Order: sequence, then structure tokens, then C-alpha cells
Amino acid sequence: TTEMASQEEAEIQISELDLLSSMFPYEEEFAVTDQLALAELKHYAENESAELPSSKVQFILNVKAEVPNASMVDFSMACALPFKYPTVLPEITVRSSLLSRSQQILLNSDLKTYLMQNFSGEPCMLSAREWVKDHAAAYIDKDLSSSSMTASDATQSQVTMFTRLWIYSHHIYNKQKRKNIIDWAKELSLSGFCMPGKPGVVCVEGLQSSCEEFWSRVRRLTWKRILIRHREDVSLEGGGHDEIQKQRKFSTLEEKCFDAHGARGSHMDLGQLYHFLEEKGCADIFQMYFGVEGH
Repeated sequence: TTEMASQEEAEIQISELDLLSSMFPYEEEFAVTDQLALAELKHYAENESAELPSSKVQFILNVKAEVPNASMVDFSMACALPFKYPTVLPEITVRSSLLSRSQQILLNSDLKTYLMQNFSGEPCMLSAREWVKDHAAAYIDKDLSSSSMTASDATQSQVTMFTRLWIYSHHIYNKQKRKNIIDWAKELSLSGFCMPGKPGVVCVEGLQSSCEEFWSRVRRLTWKRILIRHREDVSLEGGGHDEIQKQRKFSTLEEKCFDAHGARGSHMDLGQLYHFLEEKGCADIFQMYFGVEGH
């Protein structure tokens, strides 16, 4: 069954992560950035009845590579393992302060090609790291202006991504957090809504980089539990303002109180939330949040 396969995939991911942490015991070489996702993955691998983890395991691998006639250069690999990995490729972005934008784009697309050609369906994080160690430094001196890939090609191939994040929190009561959520969304030109109470639901949509910045700020606040329940990414060909507006399902970001019974009006009326999502064409999200068909 597909269930079995994904549990097997979870086990492969865990043993690969264990291998990485035993080979690179120091935080500065290898660090899992989302401990909750790792805990959920382990729980999922061990319990047949467990639900799929809510977010993929993300980690950083740092690599020092030697540059001819120079010292060592630091490359950082930001990695995420999709649930289906190793059946699908890992998501990896290699960065270094010494790479220009177009050098970085070329390096990452060459790494992806190498992985596609050599490792379909098998764990490849170590091989990816080796490839970066051996090849990444060469991209620092690549003069892309003269090569076939001109700078304008590089910007052309940068597709703008529109993202919608569905964030779930155990509860949101704190007035300051609620203010932060609204202020940050405004600052980052994100639309969506925030439903305070217990549970707390936040949806933000807009440019991918803005959504990621929003999430990195929100998750730094103190929460009992907060995670991305679901994420939607749409690539926009032109990526202009109009295209972004077309993708939006919400006009601004506002706080939605579906007041219900319960102490301090803290428990929200999920029926009202369901109808609100249905109006916005997002009814299927309700089930992802609450695991039940909405009514």
C-alpha cells in the first residue's frame, strides 16, 4: 500500500539523518532546524496509525571547500526532505556570500541535474554534500557574462513563486502576538486571516520570500505548539503585481473572530470558520486542520 511505502520512506529518512549526525556531530556542520518535524517523522515511522508529519524535516549542512590559490570557503546547504524522499529528490539550496546571484542559480541547477541523473529513488544527501565540496568553489570564479548563460537568462529562469501558508497553533490569545501577526503581514504585503483562540489558525499568502520571512519571525515567538499544516506554492510566469493579485484569495490580512461559547469566548465556532473558508474557496483546508469533513 502507499501507506507502507511512506512509512518505509520515513525510516530511510531517519536512518540517513542519523548517519549525517554521526558523521557531522558538530552543530556548525549539520543542524536540524525543525526539531518538531523530526520528532513527528520518528513518531510516524514507529507507529502505523500515526498521521503524516505536518511539515518536512529541514536541516542545514555546512561545507568548507578549498579554492585554488586561496583559503577555504564556506558553503551552506539548506535542505528539506519531502515526505516522498528518497522516491523524489531532496530540496537543496546552496549559498555562499562569495557567489553572485547568477552563479548561485547555475550552481544549484547543476547540482539538481547531477542528482537527477544519478540518484533516482535512493538516498543522496551525502553524495550531494560531496558534490558541493568538490565542485562548488569553481562557481565563484565563473564569469557568466561571457558564457552562454547571460545574466538576463539567469534572471529569466528565476520564476517568482506565490505561496500560501496555513499555520496551526495550539492557541493564540496574547494581544501582542496578535498585533505582530497583523503588523508583519502588512509590512510584508501578505494577505490572509488570523483566527485567535484555541486552536489558533493563521493563513498568509503572497510572495514566497515574504511568507518565509513571516514564518521565521512568527515561529521565534514563544508558542506551546505551532507548525505549518499545509503549504501551497504556485509559480508565476511574469511575477508582476497583477499576477500576484490574481492568486490572492484574501484581500488584506484581518483578524477573524468566530465567537462561540466557552470561557473568554476563546473557543471558536468551527462551523463558522468552515463557511468562511468555503466562501474563499479553501474548504478542503478545513479537513487538513481538523481531520474531519466540514459541515
